[in-house]
Amino acid sequence: MRIDYLADQPQFIADLVPGLLFHYRQILSEDTEETRTAKFQAHLNRDQLPIAWVAHKSGEALGTAALRIHDLPGRKDLTPWLGGVFVLPQHRRKGIGTTLCAVVEHQAAVLGVATLYLFTLDQQSWYRKMGWRMLEPCTWCSFPGDIMHKVPDAV
Repeated sequence: MRIDYLADQPQFIADLVPGLLFHYRQILSEDTEETRTAKFQAHLNRDQLPIAWVAHKSGEALGTAALRIHDLPGRKDLTPWLGGVFVLPQHRRKGIGTTLCAVVEHQAAVLGVATLYLFTLDQQSWYRKMGWRMLEPCTWCSFPGDIMHKVPDAV
């Protein structure tokens, strides 16, 4: 498995979009392939946020994660965010998501980030295993979730 900047492997956007739309269909029901593709394209950066990475192997996309300025409406006071963590269903439970999160956390540390934030609906225990701590509960698109935070490991 390799993890690259999505900017260096933009062809994988087409592989990620359908799975992401399907996964979040009940929450992001108004999203389309065009709007989700445009969001990915906005992440095609290497040196300014938002930045996305893609995990891939043998020409196949496995998953993605991003470092974003903001990721939760109404919480512009918190920045930056680990966001967009998504592993295609057939590749889950293989450590891909954990590795993607570590890449984002490392880049945050390189950038001198003191505290990194994330929002999750249902993966609190998974993030806790990686050292994330609960900050506060919140609501996104009428669904309850939690904001978590972590101090990235020093480089």
